[in-house]
Amino acid sequence: MQRVPPSLSPDVLDATRLRRDEFPWMDTGESIYLNVASTGPLPESSVRAQEVFTRKRAAPHRLGQDEQFETLTIVRRQLATLIGADVAEIALATNTSAGLNLAAWTLPLGPGDVVVIPDLEFPANVYPWMAAAAVRGFTLWRIPVNEGMLDEPAVLSALDRPDVRVLAVSWVGFATGAVAHLDVLGTACRERGIRFVVDAIQGLGPLTLDVSRVPIDLLACGGQKWLLSPWGTGFTYVRRSLVQELAPQPVSWMGVRGSDDFSRLLSYDLTWRDDARRFEQITLPFQDFAGMGASLALLHALGANAVAAHVHARTTELLDGAAEQGIALVTPRAHVAGIVSLRPADPRRTSDRLDAARVAHSVREGTIRLAPHCYTTRDDVLVALDALRESP
Repeated sequence: MQRVPPSLSPDVLDATRLRRDEFPWMDTGESIYLNVASTGPLPESSVRAQEVFTRKRAAPHRLGQDEQFETLTIVRRQLATLIGADVAEIALATNTSAGLNLAAWTLPLGPGDVVVIPDLEFPANVYPWMAAAAVRGFTLWRIPVNEGMLDEPAVLSALDRPDVRVLAVSWVGFATGAVAHLDVLGTACRERGIRFVVDAIQGLGPLTLDVSRVPIDLLACGGQKWLLSPWGTGFTYVRRSLVQELAPQPVSWMGVRGSDDFSRLLSYDLTWRDDARRFEQITLPFQDFAGMGASLALLHALGANAVAAHVHARTTELLDGAAEQGIALVTPRAHVAGIVSLRPADPRRTSDRLDAARVAHSVREGTIRLAPHCYTTRDDVLVALDALRESP
């Protein structure tokens, strides 16, 4: 089930201690980091894990094959736990696009079929479908937004067309912070026999998810934002009943059964693995996944619900403070994740003030985008709100 926890007191998650232990540069005044929706910072434990692994890699005889591949096994288990999946449903990937391309190129689609996506999606959830439609012959139908926001009623209405085979959406809008109701959309898809594909990169972390309860068929998520993991890390979740239906594309030499035995590689038996590892593109960046494992261990230790609650509290404070200043809110107040999108009268000048106050942020589609995480304190929020304030 998709859950947005209520705001908790700042004592539930000790952001000050977390910064001291894992993000010490945040306490030096170098930056008020509210830009995780662009790139998440790496915890010290993640940096150390990458360094240790890379030191071993420098002298490869120190790094046994068992340890090398156990690194990936650990991360698969951590990710499965994070989203309530079976480990057999997790394929490691280097980015979100890997999973979205898997969906666009391997789901059974062709002439006469329709794929539905909302308009104004992040390009990663548009270009793969456009390219695959041109080659495979299916139709891509972009549903217009409503005042810049995902129009869920229009999307649901579109699903009633008998030729619709796939719905692909972003869990959280990258520019607006608007949250899609995955349970509602997924249930509607399941009732109609439509495959449901989700880009989760802006949602997993500030929100929690249990795919055993939300009917998602394929979910793609990079780790470099809210999972506080290195570039080149991510994963694809493929519902187990769907794994057996999809043939990998492109093909990796370790996507087949028996490929773990490096002493016998020349039988050339193109029989796919039974689990989602058939979709992994080996060789993966093992040292980066060692770092991801450390980052996920930290998030698990903090607790997914506690992290989500902390982000929700800081997000709400930013929205409340901006509204009190009369700044137009783009992010809907009713259902928020971790993105605060604002439309001040002069975005350029506002961005300059934030820069001067060392508040890391993004400018997206004419808006100011702020994104707090587990390390963000109330003092950080106050600095940002002060920088947002127009001079009298």
